[in-house]
Amino acid sequence: MAQAVRRQTGLFATDGKPHPLQDTLAGVTLVLGIVAFVTSMFSSLHLLSSWTGLVGILTGAYGQFISETTRERFVLILGLGASAAGFFLGMAHGGLFGGLIG
Repeated sequence: MAQAVRRQTGLFATDGKPHPLQDTLAGVTLVLGIVAFVTSMFSSLHLLSSWTGLVGILTGAYGQFISETTRERFVLILGLGASAAGFFLGMAHGGLFGGLIG
């Protein structure tokens, strides 16, 4: 009985091909977004939330640029949204340098 053998290609790959760089960028963006969003709830952690939010926005933007599947883009959008919210709240609480410069 001939059946198609399915290879494990990756968590977010829906086209049957492995995308290790795109999967890594999506995961990193999501983790950075969660960290930025959670730490933005505490005004004393504004340095952490603003920097992780900024890095999450940059990695998410590059990930969106090279993403190939809808699942990757979905995870990237979630991470980008959380990163942006954390970044903007961190900026409102003190910014990237928090009075260290100026």
